[in-house]
Amino acid sequence: MQIIDSGPQYSSGSKAEINMVYVTMLTLVATLGGLLFGYDTAVISGAEKSIQEHLVTPLGLSSLAHGATISSALIGCIIGGAISGLISTRLGRKKALMLAAFLFFISALGAAYPEFLFFKKGETSMGVLLAFNLYRIIGGIGVGLASAVCPMYIGEIAPAEIRGRLVSLNQFAIIFGMLVVYFVNWGIADGKSIEWINQIGWRYMFLSLTIPAALFGILLFLVPETPRYLTFINKDEEALKILTKINGQERGKEIFSEIKGTVAEHKSDIFSFGKTVIIIGILLSVFQQFVGINVALYYAPRIFESMGVHKDASMLQTVVMGLVNVVFTVIAIFTVDEWGRKPLLIIGSVGMAIGMFAIAIFSYFHIIGIATLIFIIVYTASFMMSWGPICWVLISEIFPNKIRGSAIAIAVAAQWAANYLISSTYPFMMEFSGAFTYGFYGVMSVLSLLFVWKWVPETKSKSLEEIEKIWQK
Repeated sequence: MQIIDSGPQYSSGSKAEINMVYVTMLTLVATLGGLLFGYDTAVISGAEKSIQEHLVTPLGLSSLAHGATISSALIGCIIGGAISGLISTRLGRKKALMLAAFLFFISALGAAYPEFLFFKKGETSMGVLLAFNLYRIIGGIGVGLASAVCPMYIGEIAPAEIRGRLVSLNQFAIIFGMLVVYFVNWGIADGKSIEWINQIGWRYMFLSLTIPAALFGILLFLVPETPRYLTFINKDEEALKILTKINGQERGKEIFSEIKGTVAEHKSDIFSFGKTVIIIGILLSVFQQFVGINVALYYAPRIFESMGVHKDASMLQTVVMGLVNVVFTVIAIFTVDEWGRKPLLIIGSVGMAIGMFAIAIFSYFHIIGIATLIFIIVYTASFMMSWGPICWVLISEIFPNKIRGSAIAIAVAAQWAANYLISSTYPFMMEFSGAFTYGFYGVMSVLSLLFVWKWVPETKSKSLEEIEKIWQK
């Protein structure tokens, strides 16, 4: 069974027939993986102090152990990203996403009840702490798979004219998932005592993830495999059928012919198109994390509390920040195919640098107030309209067809490794110096600007096969 399309429709401003209803429905199902990505990575923001009080502090462990526990899912993300190429190539894009949905579901149950089978509920021991970390790592593998395969799936079904917009919807889903879990965490904690939250509330936060995970797994049965993967495994008739549904008969045949040409002409060695494209993909991923965005997302309530804001108010301000993130991600969605990838990345880097350097100055002079919140929002808004969605757009489209699975796996694994390094060292860096910490992220923002200006090619409105010719040259 597959999603039923409503026939070809003409997209405004495009010469090609594009069935917008059909391709949008396929995209929305795929972006549920992005929503789970955001939900799973941000759910820890509401539970991290409870985890510290319930599992870390009673064992006499240090801030480094706390940081490692809060960031443990990122180990799984690195694993999931690294194996995403193998799984998406061997099983296909669709089955890889099904596996991710299953891992999300199992992780949510286990993280909510890490004592399951081997320990007494409510027990605090090293064994329970390790079990919690294990379940978070399992969920991280699901995140790593989804982070690589969701934009890959969308990029391989999307027409060139609207590919940037559709892949950016995945980032919107990530941010929307984060916003949803901010509300869920806030709703669970609202009006409850700290003791209740530390004992029970944090379990409900993790358990809530089972609902979208189950929905994602069910809906994946209704979508087809991507036409480029079907061509790769010589299922040409199915590939042409899907391309025709999405692009119309004439354009569908043209795209199918281009895909067949790229699949037939080149070997699948990872460096068969040179090292430059691989290096650019890795650096895009690393800079997206080294600018410090996930520190703001994972530790948002604690950042506000450190500025003298009460816990309930800090959770509310985190929700406000989440709303701002959604608004500016929408801006990226509506401009990425009009302005192009490079201009948005450069504008975003400037905004992030301004935000982080301002926060560093405020931290150095111990200034706490609305100005600090404003510059945190300037920073996150700049990221959400640029590096957040555009990095995923570029990673989904810059790699040639033959090596896309393996190359995206390398880039995504590098991204999660950088994420883990930045997130796990944040508590330790803050103990050393808040001004130095935020200043470091500001410097990374400046370097990201120089990298994009010098190295990253513009890919706006180019088909995946046209982009491949850039690296052939």
